[in-house]
Amino acid sequence: MDCCDPGIAVAGLLVGVVVGLTGMGGGALMTPVLIMFFGVSPLAAVSSDVVASFFMKPIGGLVHLRRGTVHLGLVTWLCVGSIPGAFGGVLLLRHLGSGEQLAEILLVALGAVLVLASLGMVAKAYLHLLRRQRQRRAGLAVDPGQDIATVPVHRLATVLVGAGGGLVVGMTSVGAGSLMIVALLLLYPSLKAGQLVGTDLVQAVPLVASASLGHLLFGDFTLGLTASVLVGAIPGVWVGARLSSRSRGGLVRRALAAVLLASGIKLLGASTGLMLGIVGTALVVGALLWAWIRTRLGEPPRTWQLRFRRPPGTATARSGPPSVPVAREDPPPRR
Repeated sequence: MDCCDPGIAVAGLLVGVVVGLTGMGGGALMTPVLIMFFGVSPLAAVSSDVVASFFMKPIGGLVHLRRGTVHLGLVTWLCVGSIPGAFGGVLLLRHLGSGEQLAEILLVALGAVLVLASLGMVAKAYLHLLRRQRQRRAGLAVDPGQDIATVPVHRLATVLVGAGGGLVVGMTSVGAGSLMIVALLLLYPSLKAGQLVGTDLVQAVPLVASASLGHLLFGDFTLGLTASVLVGAIPGVWVGARLSSRSRGGLVRRALAAVLLASGIKLLGASTGLMLGIVGTALVVGALLWAWIRTRLGEPPRTWQLRFRRPPGTATARSGPPSVPVAREDPPPRR
């Protein structure tokens, strides 16, 4: 491949913008884009995307380290599991087969992980709503959170989360920012969202470094492909981060969840018609169900929900006492 493919660079730019807007890892988008739109082999797409991520992850991690939103103890125990897990994921790929056999295994694994990542985004949003409901019941207008240094680390569970996440990242390049953070939400509900994201970003640097070393040694790394991704992705992440404060992040995340679901179903071998049917049904039913869940958890209803509600005062106007006619005085006779 040439040193820089313009088409892949543009795709990297768009993916980078989404990563900057949402904070999600780029592997969940870039890897399926390379496979489905540019005809890159699954192993080459995973290898090159993992190495490209190694150059992008430290940017966000440094920002959070400066802000003090990183739990270093949690990072340490995550890395105890994730570093060997990521390298082991690459070795597992090598022993699963080669050529067409390995490509088929990778497509199925990647498709399954993308579907899980889409469901993970929904689970993350649901856990956020539950947390807001607990805050309201406690009478807290703003979540004060807990001092990040005082949050105790569940060592065994954290090591297992790191090992599982590292294994998935090493095999598919997906999972560091989409799957692991949901597990961290369940393990550490007292951490703020920014603290979770910062901790996850920093622990992803050694994780991706381990996976990158494995793919450089045993994968199908291509310098031209990785360079093409980075040429677009690095400025894209910067632009997305700049726009994140002025954009509707929730809308972007919902669209991203739908894209991940569609990509995963397609990589699992579904026809285009079946994929569109499943995603369309999920969008319609999911939107209605989500609106109902939000209101049940105390969130204000959407504008379109208010249109289906009876305007206040309608029932009382019909059930009130009948109006009494007012007697009109006759005008005085003319002289």
